[in-house]
Parts: sequence; structure tokens; C-alpha cells
Amino acid sequence: MTSDFAPTGAPRTVQARPFAFAFEPLTTALVMIDMQRDFIEPGGFGESLGNDVSHLARVVGPATDLLGWARMRGLLVVHTRECHRPDLSDCPPAKRLRGAPSTRIGDAGPMGRILIDGEPGADFVPGLSPLAGEVEIVKPGKGAFYNTTLTHVLTARRITHLIFGGVTTEVCVQTTMREANDRGYECLLVEEATGSYFPEFRDATLAMVRAQGGIVGWTASLADVMRA
Repeated sequence: MTSDFAPTGAPRTVQARPFAFAFEPLTTALVMIDMQRDFIEPGGFGESLGNDVSHLARVVGPATDLLGWARMRGLLVVHTRECHRPDLSDCPPAKRLRGAPSTRIGDAGPMGRILIDGEPGADFVPGLSPLAGEVEIVKPGKGAFYNTTLTHVLTARRITHLIFGGVTTEVCVQTTMREANDRGYECLLVEEATGSYFPEFRDATLAMVRAQGGIVGWTASLADVMRA
């Protein structure tokens, strides 16, 4: 990973809600949640559930800008992918059989087997793949801490603050933020860099995150983050 800015311990402040979010680049990581083809592109798992994937496609540009900002400032970057082993041994029936998708997890689809590690659909959308030196977490659940090495990665780097983008806001992003909050991390969600198949769910999640004095964390616009 290359950077035009050397990471420093100097504090930065983002104008956020419910109040300013202060962080130091050396102890802050960007966590980009599940920017995968299966969720964002036509023909993937998201569309098989009957969703309008164009709502998530709008997130790609802002997420790319946020990722570029984090890289330029030397933040640790963590990318997650939700997918399963080819034998589905890490996918409980309660998950695979939920809902009424036209194609279930593990079934063949236009981009290979749905949500299976190593298949094209489980890969990142163009422009949002990890660079050398960045962390990739493959997760079998909605939260990025469940049955992964994420805690160890963050502890080894002495990370205390997390900045989030990714999809979907009310499911994997919110689950991971709540897991992080329970573990003592200070969390900020970037508003334009996250999205849902249901825009009202995204808006409700943003409100829940920052409610009651930031009970889960902070939210901020991409512009305010990039000015930090």
C-alpha cells in the first residue's frame, strides 16, 4: 500500500452527529463491509431475493472515494466478504433456507455458485478490491467479528476507532457496528458510503446508530469525513 500522507498520531476531528468524532489515524481503521458482486450487481444473491440492486450500485462511487481517502492518510483498511465454503459446512440451514429466493446460497447462478468463496459473485465489485497490505476478512455471518480473525487483527494494530462503509446498512453493517461497540470500539458510519435495498431501512439505521447520544456510534457525511 502506498500513501501520499504518512500516518501520524495527530488527532483529527469529523463534524458528525450527534457530535464531533475525534480520532487518530494510527489507531483508526476503515472497515468496508461486503462490497461484493453478489449483493450489488444484477444476477447475484441480492437480486435473487427480489431486490432492486440499483439502490446499492449508488454506493459504489462514494465507497470508492472513502477508500481512497483512507489509503491516502495511511489508515489500516479492512475489507469483508460474506461467503461460505463450497461444502456449505459453515452455512446453517436456518440461513440457507430463509426467505424465498429464486436462487439459494450454494446454487449455481450467473456469477457462479451464490455466496461461495472463490466464485466470481463472491468477489468485490471493480475498484473496491484490497491492495497489498490491506486486510481481507471472509465472514460466514452477518457480523464481521463472528467466527473470524478480526478481533486479533485490530488488537495487534492497537486500533481503537473504526470508520465504516458498505452494505447493507441495516444488516451486515449495523450488526458489525454493534459487535464493535460491545467490544469498546468507537465507530463512525459514513452516510453516502452505505446503502440498503430499502432506502427507508438505511435512514432508520443511521438514526438508530446516533440516537441517545450516539448509543452505537456516530454518522457523518462523506464530505465532512474527507475534510478531517
